[in-house]
Amino acid sequence: MIRLHKPRIALFWQFFAKYFVLFLIPVLVAITFTYFFVVRLIEDDARQRNDIIMSNNSEHIDSAFSALQTNMINLLSDANLKSFLRVAAAPPDNQQRNEWLHSTMDQLDKIEAGDLVLNAYLYMASEDIVVDSETLSDKAYYFRYKYPIGDADREAIFPHFSGKKTMVFSKPYTIGVSPLSSDTAASPHSVVSAMMSYPFNSATPEVYLVLDINLDLLRERISIREDWVTGTAIVDGDGQIVVQSGSMAGMTDRAGGNAVSSSQSAFNESWRYVSVVDLEKLLQPARMIRMLSLAFFGFFLVLGSGVSYYLSRKLYAPILEIKTGLATYRGPEPAARREGNDFDVIKRFSGMLISENSQLSRLVNGMVPLVQDHFVTKLLLGEFQDARSVAACADEIDFAYDPEAERTALCIEIQYYSRMQEGQTETSKSFLLAELKESIRKSFPDTTVWLSHTKPDILACVLHGAPHADVDPKEAAERIKRCLEPFAPYYKATVGIGQTVGSIEELHVSYDSALSMLRFKGMLPEVEIFGEERARDERAAWDSYLSTQDVSRIFNLCKSRDYDSLLQSVYDRLEEGKNARAYEMKYWCSDVLNTWIRAAEHERTDFSIAFYSKLFDRLGRCVTVSEIKQTFRDIHELMFRRSEPHERTRQFAEIVAYIHEHYAEELSIEKFAQQMNMSVGHFSRTFKEEVGEKYVEYIAKVRMGKAKQYLLETDLKIDEIAEKVGYWGRNSFIPIFRKYEGVTPAKYRTIYSAQ
Repeated sequence: MIRLHKPRIALFWQFFAKYFVLFLIPVLVAITFTYFFVVRLIEDDARQRNDIIMSNNSEHIDSAFSALQTNMINLLSDANLKSFLRVAAAPPDNQQRNEWLHSTMDQLDKIEAGDLVLNAYLYMASEDIVVDSETLSDKAYYFRYKYPIGDADREAIFPHFSGKKTMVFSKPYTIGVSPLSSDTAASPHSVVSAMMSYPFNSATPEVYLVLDINLDLLRERISIREDWVTGTAIVDGDGQIVVQSGSMAGMTDRAGGNAVSSSQSAFNESWRYVSVVDLEKLLQPARMIRMLSLAFFGFFLVLGSGVSYYLSRKLYAPILEIKTGLATYRGPEPAARREGNDFDVIKRFSGMLISENSQLSRLVNGMVPLVQDHFVTKLLLGEFQDARSVAACADEIDFAYDPEAERTALCIEIQYYSRMQEGQTETSKSFLLAELKESIRKSFPDTTVWLSHTKPDILACVLHGAPHADVDPKEAAERIKRCLEPFAPYYKATVGIGQTVGSIEELHVSYDSALSMLRFKGMLPEVEIFGEERARDERAAWDSYLSTQDVSRIFNLCKSRDYDSLLQSVYDRLEEGKNARAYEMKYWCSDVLNTWIRAAEHERTDFSIAFYSKLFDRLGRCVTVSEIKQTFRDIHELMFRRSEPHERTRQFAEIVAYIHEHYAEELSIEKFAQQMNMSVGHFSRTFKEEVGEKYVEYIAKVRMGKAKQYLLETDLKIDEIAEKVGYWGRNSFIPIFRKYEGVTPAKYRTIYSAQ
């Protein structure tokens, strides 16, 4: 055929030969392979899928238990609990004892607010006392009336109240309905208890913290919502089911086409997560593939012949034309890739163009949310003059909005606490902001909400509603307040409510109104909400500047060296005006600091302008009264207390020696700071100046040195070594060891023991 110069026929055989070699032969091999191997591979893959899902599920549950363990450790380490234990047997009218008790009850109540915890209580080992989030009672009354446990179930819990306990789990048991309860619909609960003793390393603890895990909630958490999973369960070391979801009939009898998958709990080594899989349903696609393979082979054989014939008649001229056009392409494609027959060249260039287009599409799609967020920011800042320009810009970026809706802007001012500003990176702040945005969106499921980060410390929230919708800005602000409360440890937040506007081009008016409301915020740590009504609230005006008599009094106290009274007078004034507005208190504090500087300059000449500037900057970053007090305390210590370098060096040398001798104990920074009569922040900075390393880093390195010594010189287990160097278990010890040494403890022992 080639000798007869018939290109179309030659092209036909070229296409068909490639089609046969590259497609039909692999299809035939694939059909044969399917009969013998693929079904088994699919079965193994299905099991792996189930194992992965089971592993992910177990990791989430283990994470929940790890969080509970952390909360238990934090509660048992709380200073209020330690104080209460010392006076637990004191009379009920002891006011200090009652304050510590209520603080402990609040901590228990926070733990009970978790997803899995049904009840949390403290069981005194040497006293006939049980404390939960509501009551303090004797043990007999508590377990008979408040939280009744039947005689048959007591063996599951009470034998654990002896000896050291570190996150020990009981057998499942049932808690009955309290005879004192007025809820007629109440029913018994199946629980498993997690226990931890305190002191942590003592064989004769003073108290046990007990968390009752609700098995009904745990059952929901372990369930896998896949139609091919018939049931899931947690099984203990004795093979008993702790909790199950669905049917576990196939766990012992697998004749019905079921398979069992299990994974070890990383949190509790005696537990396993088990799932039962219906293989018939899971492998149904494999059987269909096997049946259709033969039909596909015959179909593709006929199809290949037809396509080859069609291409030989219709595609030769377009192929030549396309190849000629691609010859002018000046992209990054190497010249070698342009060689070969016409079809191969076109295929290679087409794949390259599709790849470039896909990359460009992903880039554009990733920029759309940023562009739309920038559009909302421009709306809030009033950069659009009329509705027509707004509509034109919205059309360009495919931004949908209702021109008839009423809108209200709320401004959320975020002020990080001074202690958080040093430890928070911009990345961590971005994550916190993203989490807050997601929480706000979830709190408005039926209302359109726009969120825009208009300033570094301002997050604007735009609420939408139809003319007759029941969107109340005050109610919306309360919802946002609830979203902000979990972030209270990181920053103080204030919500300003703007006026409602009827057109989108007036949105900047609402935003400016909301911003103006933030001026009325106070210095208390809780989330504050200000609207036009609240702006004219009951707060009386506070004198923002020192009087002549106050200035004279400060100078007299400095001359008489009565520095303690100088600081106490500031404390007293701050307490009097703790409800004042923030800007008023800041003006007053700046005036006080300026007066202190003028008074101190009569005796101290070693301070520079840069030093004073830093003092004012730090004062300006304070967001609560307590931070202002701490700032004045530190400034007072710098300006009016002369340090004794040799004495301080000796004291820190004693602290370092104590750390080396008691590295296995709890080494609280608060304890040493109190011993040195310093704040925690000041102690941390001074420790680094004297020792050369941060306090936490130094302790960790001392403990790691001892741990390496134990690893190489003894045969102790990892858990025993962790306990000997001051950690509660391997879960907290191993990550820290890997951080400083680059390998796990077991790997370190293997590498260096052989040397």
